[in-house]
Order: sequence, then C-alpha cells, then structure tokens
Amino acid sequence: ESCLDLCSHSLGLQPKRTKTLVSQVLDEWANRGSLTYRHPGVTNIFSDLDLAERLGRIIGAHKDEVAVMNSLTVNLNLLLTSFYTPTQERHKILLEESTFPTNYFACESHINNHKKYLVNESLFLLRPGQDELFHTKDILNIIEMEGDSIALVMLSGVQYLTGQLLDMEVITKAAHKKGCKVGFDLAQAIGAVELSLHDWEVDFAVWGNFKFMNCGPGAIGGAFMHRKHVHNNFPKLLGWWGYDIATRFNFTPQLDPLPGINGYRNSAPSPLNLACLAASLEIFEKTTIRKLRKKSILLNRQVQANVPLTHLILLLQLSSYGVKMISPSDFTQRGCQMTVRLEKFDTKKVHQRLKDNAVNCSFKDPDMIRISPNPFYTRFWDVYRFYQVFQTVLKN
Repeated sequence: ESCLDLCSHSLGLQPKRTKTLVSQVLDEWANRGSLTYRHPGVTNIFSDLDLAERLGRIIGAHKDEVAVMNSLTVNLNLLLTSFYTPTQERHKILLEESTFPTNYFACESHINNHKKYLVNESLFLLRPGQDELFHTKDILNIIEMEGDSIALVMLSGVQYLTGQLLDMEVITKAAHKKGCKVGFDLAQAIGAVELSLHDWEVDFAVWGNFKFMNCGPGAIGGAFMHRKHVHNNFPKLLGWWGYDIATRFNFTPQLDPLPGINGYRNSAPSPLNLACLAASLEIFEKTTIRKLRKKSILLNRQVQANVPLTHLILLLQLSSYGVKMISPSDFTQRGCQMTVRLEKFDTKKVHQRLKDNAVNCSFKDPDMIRISPNPFYTRFWDVYRFYQVFQTVLKN
C-alpha cells in the first residue's frame, strides 16, 4: 500500500537510480574481481574524491575541505582529536543540552581521555529557554562570558528534537572572537538548508548522508575542515587511505598524508556506499539547495498556516486538544522538520494510529511527534492529507 512518508529526519527515501548503481558495483565485482578497483565509474578507486567535490557544492565548501568517509560519530571522534586540545585555562566544550546522544558520548570520552579534566567541569551544557528553543542572544552571551575557558563550541546546525536551525555564521564569528574553535553536527542540516561553511569560517563539521541526502541506512558520512587548517600540526589519527595518491601503493612505512581533511581518511570507502551517494548527488545536481529550501519553507508554512479557512479552524481545534508546537514559529529558523508535543494524549498510541492510517512520522518519548516534509518528494497535497489524518486520530 502507498504510505505518506514524513520521516526524512530519520531516513530519506531511496532514489530511483540507487538500485541501478549499486547493482553496477556488484556486477563489476562479480565479473572483474580485483580489476574492479581499476574500472572507471562508481567503483573507481579514487571516486570518493570526485564525490567529495560534488558534495562540497551542497555545503558551501571547496573540494579540498570535504572528505567522504566513515560515519558521523567516527568522523566526530577523528576531528575532536585535532580540535579539542584542552589546557588548564581553556578546557570546556560547549554542547547543547538536548543534543543527539552520540555527540555527548564523543565529547565526554575525549574529556576523559585527557585525564586531567572532569566531565562535570569541562562539558558546558547549553540549556534552552522556556520555549525549548536556543536563542542566539543567549548563546552569544554564554560565549562572551565563558569563552576564555571554552576550547570548543560543538553544536548542531539543526537541532534534532525541535528542528531549530541555529545561526551558525553568527555563532562561529562570536566564538572565534573569544579564541574558541567551532564544530557543527550537520546530520539534520545537510540537504535541508543552505550552508556556506567556508565563508562562515567554521573550523569543522560532520554529518551522515542517510537523512535528507537520501543515501540509505548506514550511509557513508562526511566531514569538513576549513582550508585555513590545511597545513595544521594538530594531533590526529591516520590511516593508509589518507596518504598521497602518488605514494599510497608504495606500501612504505613513511608518513605521507594529504593536506587538510583528506589526510584524515583512514580506510578505503565501500563502493556500495559511494554508489548510493552518487545516486543522491545526481538528483541534487538537477536543482539547487536554494530552490529546495524555498519549497521546504512553503511546505512547513502549509503544515502550520497556509491552508485557508478550513486549516485555521483546524489549528484552533488542535490547540484545544493540547497540541503544542515546539519548533520555531519563524519558518526560516527551522530545517525541514516540525515537532509538536501532545500534552493530553498517549502520544505513543497516537503515533501508532497514524501508522495504521499509512502516515510515517516519528515518536520521541514521552510526548513528541516529529514530521519532516522532504522538498524532493513531499507534495503540498501530502501535507494537507497528513493534517486530515492527524485531526481524525486526535478526535477519536
């Protein structure tokens, strides 16, 4: 049966070309064995560099600032090794309180690994306001007051619970003024909002490609490191895939890493995962992030207030049901996501009823429902259909 999918914040849908390109990889492996490595196309041994350059256009980065590798958490740990180098005076990491848990775990582990510092002293948790949102002025105030002791500002570009889009440019500028390094988790941002990481002078960023990039479960991740750090002498963890291509297959023990983020690539990427990314990029290259963002804002606007009289009446009814919007009311301050709290309901049961009515969204314990209209494949009629089902479920 057909299903209305509003869950790109969890996993994007499969592009039509994905199966073709993945099958091509499997067929070439079956037919060519080890010669697959030297065959042009998706399975070309250097194709991760080409895909990284194409991915850079989506995040506003130069080709030597982007690497296609690993997963978000692995990339975060690699870059924390370089960018979290605490001193007695500057040892804190600023992290939002409701960040995705992997960010907390990674930061905590790096603080612990330095031995001299305690998590409860070095992990500075940014708390949201009473409206459950992070206000730029509050973030800037904390950076101004605590910045001399903050080694790293590590925040989410788009917050995974509320869908809030942070002002990354302003935050980065303020943090740099205080001498802090800045990193962003872009899991909910890439493919959903316009990014200009190079121009904003973000130090580093990490992401997965399985959400709005539509690259599938366990998709290969990505990492950005600003060009200004290209010849850094930071501590880092290295592997053979980060070696200069000209010397990689000499198999000598001498270190010869590529400059910048490409030197952080530890292992050869799976051609199967690269095929999924290639299929996604083909679609992105048929349009622009700006056009996708424009449609995304219109979809979110319709979700909340763009259907005429019938919808206005519905909003009043939903309010009386105890439905509380916790995403920003300004649509430009969201990613693709809208989150509501159902304060008077068994939200788990509501979520199940939505699934029973062929609506796929996500439930976050204890009372959140998250929906994400994807501008690639969500129609305006789909949004209206969602609200019709949602209203019926709540009434019943």
